[in-house]
Amino acid sequence: MDDYISFITKMHQKLGLDLSLYKEAQMKRRLTSLRDKRGFSDFDMYYNGIQKDKVLLEEFVDRITINVSEFYRNPARWKVLEQNVIPELIKEKKVLHIWSAACSTGEEPYSLLMLFQDHFPGIKVKITATDIDEKILKRAQQGIYKPQSLKDLPEEKKSKYFIFKDGLYFINNDLKKQVTFKKHNLLNDPYPTNIDMIVCRNVLIYFTDPAKDSVYKAFSKALSPGGMLFVGSTEQIFNPQDYALELYDTFFYRKLMD
Repeated sequence: MDDYISFITKMHQKLGLDLSLYKEAQMKRRLTSLRDKRGFSDFDMYYNGIQKDKVLLEEFVDRITINVSEFYRNPARWKVLEQNVIPELIKEKKVLHIWSAACSTGEEPYSLLMLFQDHFPGIKVKITATDIDEKILKRAQQGIYKPQSLKDLPEEKKSKYFIFKDGLYFINNDLKKQVTFKKHNLLNDPYPTNIDMIVCRNVLIYFTDPAKDSVYKAFSKALSPGGMLFVGSTEQIFNPQDYALELYDTFFYRKLMD
């Protein structure tokens, strides 16, 4: 067996983190560079070094964790979500359907679920999280994160919803089971309907203006009347009325009633 394959198999057993879900060429190049930098001539020796040296383990974990998403990113907006947006949505509903679009490694849908469990326990929430990248979705389903991803998460949520082990945070299994992850291409695939809130943040900044226009129109059609669209801090919609939306609060847009 290739010593790299043997290495990632052992690390999967050790950490529960499946490196085969990453693009092999990029990951192997990254880890070979790190291995060589630390003076190991092959991956078997490197693994033995990691077993003995916690600093090597922490460095390894930091190097392999590439995602830039975070729990409760931009905390002030999550406070608006908690105090204003969700109370508005549940005035006449006891079940909410939420779509976390382009969810990346899952921080956003899991953050939503924590918020509902802590502040709206009587409300049933169905969260669907989608992304175009199947490997990213598998990582989201694993629910394993480095400390940087939790830097804005209150300590009580860390202790309530995670187990900390070997430099990583493992999300609690009950929480993982409550999010449905699916593959979806925002530019090609059909959109769901009758959604009460769509969360799509820091994604459309990479799209062309015509593509953004198409996505906003589709988001609007997917939302129920009065439903909310939550966008990123660099994604202000300057002409929401063109999409049957109105500004509700900073980065929140409400679907106009029929």
